[in-house]
Amino acid sequence: MMAAMPKTPPDHRPDDAGEAVRRRPSFARSFGVTPGAPVENRRQLLVKLSWMSLWMIYLLYPIGDLAGSRHGTAAKVAGGVALVLFLACYLSLVAFRSTRSDGNWRGNHVMVGLMLALATATSFGLGEAWLTLFTYASVCVGAVLPPKRGLPGIALVTALALAVSLLVHADATTLVSIILPCFLGGFAMTGLQRLIGTMKELREARAAVAHLAAAEERLRLARDLHDLLGHSLSLITIKSELAGRLMDQDRQEAARAQVADIENVARQSLVDVREAVGGYRRPTLPVELAAARTALTAAQIDLHADPAVADGLPGLGGEETGALAWALREAVTNVVRHGEGASVCTVALDETWEGEGERYAVLEIADNGHGPGKSGPGNGLSGLEERLALVGGRLETGPGARGKGFRLRAFVPLRTVSVPAADSVPE
Repeated sequence: MMAAMPKTPPDHRPDDAGEAVRRRPSFARSFGVTPGAPVENRRQLLVKLSWMSLWMIYLLYPIGDLAGSRHGTAAKVAGGVALVLFLACYLSLVAFRSTRSDGNWRGNHVMVGLMLALATATSFGLGEAWLTLFTYASVCVGAVLPPKRGLPGIALVTALALAVSLLVHADATTLVSIILPCFLGGFAMTGLQRLIGTMKELREARAAVAHLAAAEERLRLARDLHDLLGHSLSLITIKSELAGRLMDQDRQEAARAQVADIENVARQSLVDVREAVGGYRRPTLPVELAAARTALTAAQIDLHADPAVADGLPGLGGEETGALAWALREAVTNVVRHGEGASVCTVALDETWEGEGERYAVLEIADNGHGPGKSGPGNGLSGLEERLALVGGRLETGPGARGKGFRLRAFVPLRTVSVPAADSVPE
């Protein structure tokens, strides 16, 4: 059977199907031909034509007819020329459709029409042994025509073969052995074409999934770097300004302490960036709470934190804890950078019930500054929404109590915690 494989996507990742094909051993690339796969070189084309030649075994009937004594020399020469021309058309269709990425060639229909004409002429002129050529023509019709038009085309070719068989007075055995393979061969090729189309869609879908996975990984990395560097660079900026003021006041020891803190923050930021790139870092609430206290103290903002923030809540999983820790980091970074007039920042962790009895942990961070004003949400809040959505949570932002300041509330689901039954105490 012959078929054309769809074009390999031009832009593909190392885990795409195209890359997997390119990484096969040189022998497989040179000689191995997957059904429907595009031909890459002359050796593969030769191998494919050789495989197609195995189907030429059915040409033994017309060849045997020519080798017999029932035809004269002129008839044998004409039959030989017709057979060679028919075989050339068949192999040309295989070659051109294999070497063209889209499988479309203007000569497809001309070749098929010529094959039908040769099958009809030789059957009338040389006898029923040449009816087998209709099987090859039916297979080519199934390969050339689109699936929607393939079945009607095969039915027409089968009807033509049946009409010619009746006109040349073929016996019942010949009718069954010729007409049935003619229809089934074309029908099988139509199914193969549909299968190849499905394979194309699957390859495109796999390539799309690979691209989406790469885009998601880039988004994750950008989100992590934004959160990490935004927090650390804000802290470095504040401490640098504080160190400058202390130096102006001739307080060298205090300024030196701030410079040491800047060095430590920069070193830790480098470690965090490396871990974020490697995908290993998962922040925790106690660590982020300690970092928040340091950053807010440097910005001269008091931190009022609920003890539950460091202790956590029953049923709070690791992924959910990491999402809340990112929320705490992003919220504190916003308070330090944008909380104009803020003097107090409160952090609280509680749980709430929503919907049909679903439990959620709620982390709330609020300040008493002037609020966000008319500015819209930035990349940090957008990335935080995505983080929370990945664990089934959500983000709420808005003015604080009595319309003052800015409040951020992060919701994540709490898992059900099974409490073992108390063992009976023996008397």
